[in-house]
Amino acid sequence: MPTSVRWLLPDAPPDLLDRCRDWMAPFINERGHLLQSIQSFVIRTASETIVVDTCVGNDKDRQGGGIEGWHMLDGPFLEDFERAAVPPDQVDYVICTHLHGDHVGWNTGLVDGEWAPAFPNARYLFVEREWAHWSAEAERAERAGEAGGALTLLEDSVRPLFAAGLVDLVAPDHRVSEAVWLEPSHGHTPGHVCVRIASGGEQAVITGDVLHSPIQCAVPELRPALDRDEAPARAARLAFLDRYAGTGTLVLGTHFGSPSAGHISRDGAAYRFDVLDVPDGAAT
Repeated sequence: MPTSVRWLLPDAPPDLLDRCRDWMAPFINERGHLLQSIQSFVIRTASETIVVDTCVGNDKDRQGGGIEGWHMLDGPFLEDFERAAVPPDQVDYVICTHLHGDHVGWNTGLVDGEWAPAFPNARYLFVEREWAHWSAEAERAERAGEAGGALTLLEDSVRPLFAAGLVDLVAPDHRVSEAVWLEPSHGHTPGHVCVRIASGGEQAVITGDVLHSPIQCAVPELRPALDRDEAPARAARLAFLDRYAGTGTLVLGTHFGSPSAGHISRDGAAYRFDVLDVPDGAAT
């Protein structure tokens, strides 16, 4: 079993990849390692531009966070938004599915030595329960004189938004607009949510971290190493798969490798993920 699978699913059976290799092929490299990503999504409605999750962020001190590649990045994230015709100052809302470092990093950028909102005209939406949990963690770390972790993350990527008056603390089923709303999926973190989209009779959902890889469709009961609270996370994952299997809802996997859009279907007692069939040359 490749290390990348064991890293995500420590209890994975040895034949797991063989059992689902036909539909997992787009998400496995030639060595049998899982292909994953960290990505933001942009939703455009008739009246709003919404960004869902903001990846890792430049200039962020993530030393000791467990993933060396996240430390002090210097990438073209905001430039990529401009190239995609989404100027950051024209974004109306930023939704963070939860407050982990790979979902909030580009909430802010370093400007003249200070952390400033990267989307200066947006309202940043955080689930109130999620904020309460991580702010309590940071306060505990401050009292204990600890450094790093939740304290550093909140200091550089969340608290500056409160200081700028740009944060709305919302319920886990908050409706952003007629077409976009939050869906509770607590477990990976205490206030984790997915993001639902409905338009023109079509439905879509952005996973956040209720699933980290399509391979979890095949063994949804297995514990992933990344979930904070195992039982509620498993319940949220199973409910998500049951809710969307066979419905035609477009599932957008936040950490799925490209192509990260597809549909969930039932596969015996478990599930599978079938990638969206996109014509050659079309944008995904």
